[in-house]
Amino acid sequence: MTKTAYTNVNLFNGINDKIQSNTTLVVDDESGKITEIVAGTAPQADQTVDLQNKYVIPGLINCHTHIIMDPLTPDGGSESDVVSSTVRAVNHLHDLLKSGVTYIRECGSTYNIDIALNNLIKKNKLTKVPEIVPAGHPFSMTGGHGDLPNFGVLVDSPDEMRKAVRQGIKAGAKAIKVMATGGVMTENDSLDDPQLSEAEMHVAVEEAHHKGLTVAAHAEGNPGILNAIKAGVDSIEHGFYVNDEEIKLMIEKGTYLTPTIVGAWAFIEYAPGKIPDWEMNKIAAAWKDLRGNITKAKNAGVKITLGTDAGTPFNDFTMTPEELPLLVEQGFTNFEALETSYNSAKLLKIADEYGSLEEGKYADFLVLDENPLEKISAVVQKDKAVYKKGKRAY
Repeated sequence: MTKTAYTNVNLFNGINDKIQSNTTLVVDDESGKITEIVAGTAPQADQTVDLQNKYVIPGLINCHTHIIMDPLTPDGGSESDVVSSTVRAVNHLHDLLKSGVTYIRECGSTYNIDIALNNLIKKNKLTKVPEIVPAGHPFSMTGGHGDLPNFGVLVDSPDEMRKAVRQGIKAGAKAIKVMATGGVMTENDSLDDPQLSEAEMHVAVEEAHHKGLTVAAHAEGNPGILNAIKAGVDSIEHGFYVNDEEIKLMIEKGTYLTPTIVGAWAFIEYAPGKIPDWEMNKIAAAWKDLRGNITKAKNAGVKITLGTDAGTPFNDFTMTPEELPLLVEQGFTNFEALETSYNSAKLLKIADEYGSLEEGKYADFLVLDENPLEKISAVVQKDKAVYKKGKRAY
């Protein structure tokens, strides 16, 4: 077993609100796991990499992406053929890793492309990309958010949901995505349209939990957010209009909230005049409310995860780090913003091996010039070094 020692590290381990200065990480080159974290100089290793007192933090875990989507189109490029979508997805995976994202959950994919790519990654046939928790096709009602060509699986009863989820799991889905409300990118609905029913979503939860999988609910308005929480989903995605009743119930049930603020911010910043008015009007109306509601949920004790909805208009695959300063602008401390990545690991049930830098876990880490606990914009650094399982990827 050969080992590499990374010396002169200022370490943020992802769990504690502090920097461990003058630290060394020792990594087993074969497994890619951390074998030792020591103060000062490490025990003898086969090779040494001096990180020159830079700041090392865990790789970011983005639990809400759409790698198959084209962020330069109003509809995400939903009409694309399977070859074009796959090439785009691979390019987006590379962009994600370059930006510092070392693990993703794909929250809905055309043609089950995320499942196929996950299989290639596990066989080491696709490298220099994040690892994936794939969801395959999302589940939507007929005419609802997600009813797009080659995208949503349409279900209109609990029985249809049960069969569809079982088929999705058989195809290789490792998470399940359901559509509880209307959405910004669907012309014929609004954010407060309830769509899949509580009973339909409960069946999805039941089937997923039987297999140890999690369920994410696209839920932007009410009463759909409440329906999804009552159904037992593991995470509310977006949650723009989450209210006090729902916040209380999320805390009781341990439901996570993925705010995807950067996705909304990208609309406000870049989309005016470039997308249809009906689409712009919906996100503009939600912009103020969603920021206040997310902060209220965090302050009450709801567990907030890191997710960006990457692939939506002007929300490209380099922008995950931008979510963290936006959270800080809404009242999060720098540590609370960084902690959302570790919360994503816990939500995805990978925290035993990913999400923090501890002995026995994979050496997925970023090297930054500045201290992110003092300056959260440090994570946005464009030329950061990115290590995946102890090997420099970018």
